[in-house]
Amino acid sequence: MQNARNTPWMDALTTAVGPVIWGSTYIVTTELLPPDRPFTAALLRTLPAGLLLVLWCRRWPAWGDWTGWWRLLVLAALNIGVFQALLFVAAYRLPGGVAAVVGAIGPLVVMGLAWALDHRRPPAVALAAGALGVLGMAVLLSPGARWDMVGVAAALVGTLCMAAGTFWSRRWRSDLPVLAFTGWQLLAGGIMLAPVAWVVDPPLPVLTATHVAGYLYLSLVGALLSYALWFRGVARLPSVAVSSLLLLSPVTAVVLGWALLGQAMRGLSLVGMLVVLASVLAVQWAMSRPTTPAAS
Repeated sequence: MQNARNTPWMDALTTAVGPVIWGSTYIVTTELLPPDRPFTAALLRTLPAGLLLVLWCRRWPAWGDWTGWWRLLVLAALNIGVFQALLFVAAYRLPGGVAAVVGAIGPLVVMGLAWALDHRRPPAVALAAGALGVLGMAVLLSPGARWDMVGVAAALVGTLCMAAGTFWSRRWRSDLPVLAFTGWQLLAGGIMLAPVAWVVDPPLPVLTATHVAGYLYLSLVGALLSYALWFRGVARLPSVAVSSLLLLSPVTAVVLGWALLGQAMRGLSLVGMLVVLASVLAVQWAMSRPTTPAAS
Protein backbone atom coordinates (compact mmCIF):
# COMPACT_ATOMS: atom_id res chain seq x y z
CA MET A 1 0.00 0.00 0.00
CA GLN A 2 2.82 2.39 0.74
CA ASN A 3 4.22 2.03 -2.78
CA ALA A 4 0.79 2.70 -4.25
CA ARG A 5 0.49 5.87 -2.23
CA ASN A 6 3.89 7.05 -3.39
CA THR A 7 3.16 6.42 -7.07
CA PRO A 8 1.41 9.77 -7.76
CA TRP A 9 4.36 11.63 -6.25
CA MET A 10 6.88 9.68 -8.30
CA ASP A 11 4.80 10.27 -11.43
CA ALA A 12 4.64 13.97 -10.57
CA LEU A 13 8.42 14.17 -10.14
CA THR A 14 8.99 12.44 -13.47
CA THR A 15 6.45 14.63 -15.26
CA ALA A 16 7.98 17.77 -13.71
CA VAL A 17 11.17 17.20 -15.72
CA GLY A 18 9.30 18.31 -18.84
CA PRO A 19 8.30 21.80 -17.64
CA VAL A 20 11.74 22.31 -16.10
CA ILE A 21 13.31 21.60 -19.50
CA TRP A 22 10.81 23.90 -21.22
CA GLY A 23 11.90 26.68 -18.88
CA SER A 24 15.25 26.72 -20.67
CA THR A 25 13.59 27.56 -23.99
CA TYR A 26 13.83 31.31 -23.43
CA ILE A 27 17.54 31.42 -22.73
CA VAL A 28 18.39 28.92 -25.48
CA THR A 29 16.34 30.95 -27.98
CA THR A 30 17.89 34.30 -27.15
CA GLU A 31 21.45 33.10 -26.66
CA LEU A 32 21.98 30.22 -29.10
CA LEU A 33 19.59 30.59 -32.05
CA PRO A 34 19.60 32.93 -35.05
CA PRO A 35 17.42 35.98 -34.33
CA ASP A 36 13.86 36.64 -35.50
CA ARG A 37 12.91 33.15 -36.68
CA PRO A 38 10.32 31.95 -34.15
CA PHE A 39 8.37 29.65 -36.48
CA THR A 40 11.54 28.06 -37.86
CA ALA A 41 12.67 27.38 -34.30
CA ALA A 42 9.32 25.79 -33.49
CA LEU A 43 9.47 23.69 -36.68
CA LEU A 44 13.02 22.44 -36.09
CA ARG A 45 12.13 21.65 -32.49
CA THR A 46 9.10 19.51 -33.24
CA LEU A 47 9.29 17.91 -36.68
CA PRO A 48 12.62 16.00 -36.31
CA ALA A 49 11.63 14.76 -32.85
CA GLY A 50 8.26 13.60 -34.16
CA LEU A 51 9.83 11.76 -37.08
CA LEU A 52 12.32 10.00 -34.80
CA LEU A 53 9.61 8.83 -32.39
CA VAL A 54 7.20 7.69 -35.11
CA LEU A 55 9.94 5.74 -36.90
CA TRP A 56 11.15 4.26 -33.62
CA CYS A 57 7.71 3.15 -32.40
CA ARG A 58 6.23 2.13 -35.78
CA ARG A 59 2.74 2.30 -34.34
CA TRP A 60 0.05 3.87 -36.50
CA PRO A 61 -3.30 5.23 -35.40
CA ALA A 62 -6.24 3.21 -36.68
CA TRP A 63 -6.85 4.50 -40.21
CA GLY A 64 -10.60 3.90 -40.08
CA ASP A 65 -11.02 5.73 -36.77
CA TRP A 66 -11.81 9.22 -38.07
CA THR A 67 -12.75 10.45 -34.61
CA GLY A 68 -9.35 9.36 -33.35
CA TRP A 69 -7.55 11.15 -36.20
CA TRP A 70 -9.59 14.31 -35.70
CA ARG A 71 -8.79 14.32 -31.99
CA LEU A 72 -5.12 13.67 -32.66
CA LEU A 73 -4.93 16.66 -35.02
CA VAL A 74 -6.71 18.92 -32.52
CA LEU A 75 -4.32 17.87 -29.77
CA ALA A 76 -1.34 18.30 -32.07
CA ALA A 77 -2.46 21.85 -32.84
CA LEU A 78 -3.07 22.76 -29.20
CA ASN A 79 -0.05 21.05 -27.63
CA ILE A 80 2.46 21.47 -30.44
CA GLY A 81 1.63 23.51 -33.52
CA VAL A 82 -0.04 26.63 -32.14
CA PHE A 83 1.58 26.43 -28.71
CA GLN A 84 5.15 26.09 -29.99
CA ALA A 85 4.70 28.88 -32.53
CA LEU A 86 3.42 31.28 -29.89
CA LEU A 87 5.99 30.10 -27.35
CA PHE A 88 8.85 31.14 -29.62
CA VAL A 89 7.18 34.44 -30.51
CA ALA A 90 7.06 35.16 -26.78
CA ALA A 91 10.60 33.85 -26.25
CA TYR A 92 12.01 36.21 -28.88
CA ARG A 93 10.09 39.24 -27.59
CA LEU A 94 9.90 38.84 -23.80
CA PRO A 95 12.22 38.17 -20.90
CA GLY A 96 11.50 34.77 -19.41
CA GLY A 97 10.16 36.37 -16.24
CA VAL A 98 7.41 38.29 -18.02
CA ALA A 99 6.29 35.20 -19.90
CA ALA A 100 6.36 33.43 -16.53
CA VAL A 101 3.64 35.61 -15.02
CA VAL A 102 1.37 35.08 -18.02
CA GLY A 103 2.02 31.34 -18.04
CA ALA A 104 1.13 31.03 -14.37
CA ILE A 105 -2.60 31.17 -15.16
CA GLY A 106 -2.40 27.79 -16.94
CA PRO A 107 -3.32 25.64 -13.93
CA LEU A 108 -6.34 27.83 -13.19
CA VAL A 109 -7.51 27.46 -16.80
CA VAL A 110 -7.33 23.65 -16.55
CA MET A 111 -9.25 23.74 -13.26
CA GLY A 112 -11.90 25.89 -14.90
CA LEU A 113 -12.23 23.49 -17.85
CA ALA A 114 -12.52 20.49 -15.53
CA TRP A 115 -15.18 22.29 -13.51
CA ALA A 116 -17.18 23.60 -16.48
CA LEU A 117 -17.03 20.60 -18.84
CA ASP A 118 -16.60 17.60 -16.55
CA HIS A 119 -18.47 19.02 -13.55
CA ARG A 120 -15.45 18.23 -11.39
CA ARG A 121 -14.91 20.97 -8.88
CA PRO A 122 -11.24 21.06 -7.91
CA PRO A 123 -10.52 20.96 -4.18
CA ALA A 124 -10.51 24.36 -2.51
CA VAL A 125 -6.85 23.82 -1.66
CA ALA A 126 -6.01 23.37 -5.34
CA LEU A 127 -7.92 26.51 -6.35
CA ALA A 128 -6.26 28.57 -3.64
CA ALA A 129 -2.85 27.14 -4.52
CA GLY A 130 -3.36 27.97 -8.21
CA ALA A 131 -4.17 31.58 -7.36
CA LEU A 132 -1.19 31.65 -5.01
CA GLY A 133 1.03 30.47 -7.86
CA VAL A 134 0.03 33.48 -9.98
CA LEU A 135 0.76 35.79 -7.05
CA GLY A 136 4.11 34.13 -6.45
CA MET A 137 5.12 34.60 -10.10
CA ALA A 138 4.13 38.27 -9.94
CA VAL A 139 6.35 38.74 -6.87
CA LEU A 140 9.17 36.86 -8.57
CA LEU A 141 9.11 39.21 -11.58
CA SER A 142 11.61 42.05 -11.70
CA PRO A 143 9.91 45.49 -11.56
CA GLY A 144 11.91 46.75 -14.54
CA ALA A 145 10.89 43.92 -16.86
CA ARG A 146 9.97 44.81 -20.44
CA TRP A 147 6.33 44.20 -21.42
CA ASP A 148 6.09 43.79 -25.20
CA MET A 149 2.38 43.53 -25.92
CA VAL A 150 2.73 41.24 -28.94
CA GLY A 151 4.87 38.94 -26.84
CA VAL A 152 2.41 39.10 -23.95
CA ALA A 153 -0.50 38.26 -26.26
CA ALA A 154 1.46 35.33 -27.71
CA ALA A 155 2.32 34.04 -24.23
CA LEU A 156 -1.31 34.35 -23.12
CA VAL A 157 -2.83 32.54 -26.11
CA GLY A 158 -0.06 29.93 -25.96
CA THR A 159 -0.81 29.32 -22.29
CA LEU A 160 -4.51 28.86 -23.06
CA CYS A 161 -3.67 26.39 -25.85
CA MET A 162 -1.35 24.34 -23.64
CA ALA A 163 -3.89 24.28 -20.82
CA ALA A 164 -6.65 23.14 -23.19
CA GLY A 165 -4.32 20.57 -24.75
CA THR A 166 -3.44 19.17 -21.33
CA PHE A 167 -7.11 18.89 -20.39
CA TRP A 168 -8.23 17.22 -23.63
CA SER A 169 -5.19 14.94 -23.81
CA ARG A 170 -6.42 13.43 -20.56
CA ARG A 171 -10.06 13.39 -21.68
CA TRP A 172 -9.34 11.89 -25.11
CA ARG A 173 -7.10 9.05 -24.08
CA SER A 174 -5.48 7.30 -27.03
CA ASP A 175 -4.88 3.58 -27.43
CA LEU A 176 -1.40 4.38 -28.74
CA PRO A 177 1.59 3.87 -26.42
CA VAL A 178 2.85 7.10 -24.87
CA LEU A 179 5.90 7.39 -27.12
CA ALA A 180 3.87 6.82 -30.29
CA PHE A 181 1.18 9.24 -29.09
CA THR A 182 3.90 11.83 -28.42
CA GLY A 183 5.58 11.22 -31.77
CA TRP A 184 2.41 11.61 -33.82
CA GLN A 185 1.54 14.85 -32.08
CA LEU A 186 5.04 16.25 -32.64
CA LEU A 187 5.01 15.13 -36.27
CA ALA A 188 1.55 16.56 -37.01
CA GLY A 189 2.33 19.78 -35.16
CA GLY A 190 5.60 20.15 -37.06
CA ILE A 191 3.82 19.67 -40.39
CA MET A 192 1.38 22.42 -39.38
CA LEU A 193 4.31 24.73 -38.64
CA ALA A 194 6.19 24.08 -41.89
CA PRO A 195 4.22 26.38 -44.25
CA VAL A 196 4.10 29.15 -41.64
CA ALA A 197 7.87 29.03 -41.15
CA TRP A 198 8.41 28.98 -44.93
CA VAL A 199 6.19 32.02 -45.58
CA VAL A 200 6.79 34.20 -42.51
CA ASP A 201 10.37 33.68 -41.37
CA PRO A 202 13.43 34.77 -43.34
CA PRO A 203 15.71 31.98 -44.61
CA LEU A 204 18.17 30.55 -42.15
CA PRO A 205 21.69 31.96 -42.26
CA VAL A 206 24.74 29.74 -42.43
CA LEU A 207 24.42 27.88 -39.15
CA THR A 208 27.26 28.01 -36.66
CA ALA A 209 28.10 25.24 -34.21
CA THR A 210 26.25 27.25 -31.55
CA HIS A 211 23.09 27.40 -33.68
CA VAL A 212 23.21 23.67 -34.38
CA ALA A 213 23.72 22.89 -30.70
CA GLY A 214 20.74 25.05 -29.80
CA TYR A 215 18.44 23.39 -32.32
CA LEU A 216 19.61 19.90 -31.32
CA TYR A 217 18.96 20.65 -27.66
CA LEU A 218 15.50 22.01 -28.36
CA SER A 219 14.55 19.02 -30.50
CA LEU A 220 16.08 16.07 -28.64
CA VAL A 221 15.77 17.34 -25.07
CA GLY A 222 13.21 20.13 -25.31
CA ALA A 223 10.74 18.15 -27.42
CA LEU A 224 11.44 14.41 -27.67
CA LEU A 225 12.38 13.80 -24.04
CA SER A 226 10.26 16.44 -22.35
CA TYR A 227 7.03 15.72 -24.24
CA ALA A 228 7.41 11.96 -23.75
CA LEU A 229 7.63 12.53 -19.99
CA TRP A 230 4.81 15.08 -20.12
CA PHE A 231 2.30 12.86 -21.94
CA ARG A 232 3.26 9.97 -19.68
CA GLY A 233 2.20 12.17 -16.77
CA VAL A 234 -0.98 13.28 -18.55
CA ALA A 235 -1.97 9.62 -18.85
CA ARG A 236 -1.28 8.85 -15.18
CA LEU A 237 -2.19 11.97 -13.20
CA PRO A 238 -5.30 14.18 -12.91
CA SER A 239 -5.16 17.03 -15.42
CA VAL A 240 -5.23 19.61 -12.60
CA ALA A 241 -2.19 18.02 -10.97
CA VAL A 242 -0.32 17.89 -14.27
CA SER A 243 -1.17 21.48 -15.16
CA SER A 244 0.19 22.80 -11.86
CA LEU A 245 3.60 21.44 -12.82
CA LEU A 246 3.67 23.97 -15.67
CA LEU A 247 4.57 26.58 -13.05
CA LEU A 248 8.00 24.99 -12.85
CA SER A 249 8.71 26.16 -16.39
CA PRO A 250 8.54 29.91 -15.64
CA VAL A 251 10.41 29.41 -12.37
CA THR A 252 13.21 27.72 -14.31
CA ALA A 253 13.19 30.54 -16.88
CA VAL A 254 13.54 33.17 -14.17
CA VAL A 255 16.30 31.30 -12.34
CA LEU A 256 18.28 30.74 -15.55
CA GLY A 257 17.87 34.38 -16.53
CA TRP A 258 19.25 35.43 -13.16
CA ALA A 259 22.04 32.86 -13.00
CA LEU A 260 23.31 33.02 -16.59
CA LEU A 261 22.23 36.41 -17.95
CA GLY A 262 22.42 38.55 -14.82
CA GLN A 263 18.75 39.53 -14.99
CA ALA A 264 17.75 41.39 -11.84
CA MET A 265 16.02 39.66 -8.95
CA ARG A 266 14.62 41.59 -6.02
CA GLY A 267 14.90 40.55 -2.41
CA LEU A 268 11.27 39.39 -2.59
CA SER A 269 12.04 37.18 -5.57
CA LEU A 270 13.12 34.29 -3.37
CA VAL A 271 9.85 34.60 -1.45
CA GLY A 272 7.93 34.52 -4.71
CA MET A 273 9.81 31.42 -5.82
CA LEU A 274 9.05 29.64 -2.56
CA VAL A 275 5.38 30.60 -2.90
CA VAL A 276 5.25 29.12 -6.40
CA LEU A 277 6.90 25.89 -5.28
CA ALA A 278 4.53 25.68 -2.32
CA SER A 279 1.64 26.18 -4.73
CA VAL A 280 2.80 23.26 -6.89
CA LEU A 281 3.22 20.99 -3.87
CA ALA A 282 -0.18 21.98 -2.48
CA VAL A 283 -1.94 21.12 -5.74
CA GLN A 284 -0.16 17.75 -5.92
CA TRP A 285 -1.15 16.99 -2.34
CA ALA A 286 -4.77 18.03 -2.89
CA MET A 287 -5.15 15.99 -6.09
CA SER A 288 -3.44 12.90 -4.67
CA ARG A 289 -6.00 12.58 -1.86
CA PRO A 290 -8.93 10.16 -2.29
CA THR A 291 -11.43 11.71 -4.65
CA THR A 292 -15.02 12.58 -3.92
CA PRO A 293 -17.85 13.39 -6.34
CA ALA A 294 -17.30 17.09 -5.67
CA ALA A 295 -13.57 17.09 -6.15
CA SER A 296 -11.93 14.52 -8.38
